[in-house]
Amino acid sequence: MPIAPDVVLGEGVTIHHPSLVNLYGCRIGDETKIGTFVEIQKNAVIGRRCKISSHTFICEGVTIEDGVFVGHGVMFINDRRPRATTNGELQTEKDWAVVPTRVRRGASIGSGVTIEDAMIGAGAVVTHDVAPGETVAGVPARVMRRGAGAGQ
Repeated sequence: MPIAPDVVLGEGVTIHHPSLVNLYGCRIGDETKIGTFVEIQKNAVIGRRCKISSHTFICEGVTIEDGVFVGHGVMFINDRRPRATTNGELQTEKDWAVVPTRVRRGASIGSGVTIEDAMIGAGAVVTHDVAPGETVAGVPARVMRRGAGAGQ
């Protein structure tokens, strides 16, 4: 079933093609619109009046506040050092900790973006890639602090 029974849907949520999404263990706020080929994992929270465009992946640990636009093909991550095995054994959920991501109220995330360990200043207009660990701000956004890379 593409929409699991443990999903909490607010009032007036629009899912144009329910058979073409994968939603489980998440909460979606009132009047939010979900596009086709979207996956939203357990413990993710989507606010009210958001638009989640097609081909988007929202993983565990992501909180999207009210009024956020997420463009097509946006990918969130929640693990700074992903690995399949530890000491030759296949990893389980016990082998890693979720790194949380919060998208603040009213933000817009353009198509094709991957969100990874970066800080974008309020009101910034991002016109280039932001490297993991960097902080950018301004119009247009400029690097305010260079990071040592993801997980550093």
